[in-house]
Amino acid sequence: MISKQAWQDAQLLWDFQLMKHEPRPCSVAIGLGSHDLGVADTTADLYHRGFAPLIVFTGATSRTTRDRMPRGEAEHYRERALELGVPASAILVEPRARNTGENIRFSRALLAEQGIDVSSVLLVSKPYEERRAYATARKLWPEVEIVSASTPTSFGDYVESIGNAQLVVDMLVGAQQRLLVYPADGFMIRVEVPAAVGAAYERLCAAGFTSRLIRAASDRSDRSTG
Repeated sequence: MISKQAWQDAQLLWDFQLMKHEPRPCSVAIGLGSHDLGVADTTADLYHRGFAPLIVFTGATSRTTRDRMPRGEAEHYRERALELGVPASAILVEPRARNTGENIRFSRALLAEQGIDVSSVLLVSKPYEERRAYATARKLWPEVEIVSASTPTSFGDYVESIGNAQLVVDMLVGAQQRLLVYPADGFMIRVEVPAAVGAAYERLCAAGFTSRLIRAASDRSDRSTG
């Protein structure tokens, strides 16, 4: 069971991660690999609504996905998008990335290899990682416009859909920590964190939601995409 205070603190982190960008037409949509097939659903929906003519799904596997997505996150996303009516000709697969930075760098390289001109990216992630993904993309691909997107849902509904509140809150705390430490490592741009959000993060750490925290500087390679 998660306490009322922890739930309120997690809600603060959830709200902070949401960039609240309005979708608009972009050169390409990039769906970031994870345990959540909802990312593929949302990317496919944005494609059908005309917000991008091309999709890149990117991701290998992580400790969270190796069992449920044995063919790799990007490939499972592709299969889901095909089921949802996206034509195969509109999907590129980047199957090697094992972290958010690699998601961006490898997708960028793939598009360049294909000779595709990119001026804007519709970056589709899990809701609780929008700001983390945006900050990473702005650092690693500064010359393109980044528009953040995720499945429109509330925190409570998302937890219910995943079926594991501990996992979601742990992921939220991990995403928040990376916003704090990764800019110094050159992995993302600096993000101003409101005091209330910082305090909520500290309380959640103290309450034990720490399984996704980076425990040493040598671990700061953003290995988990799940």
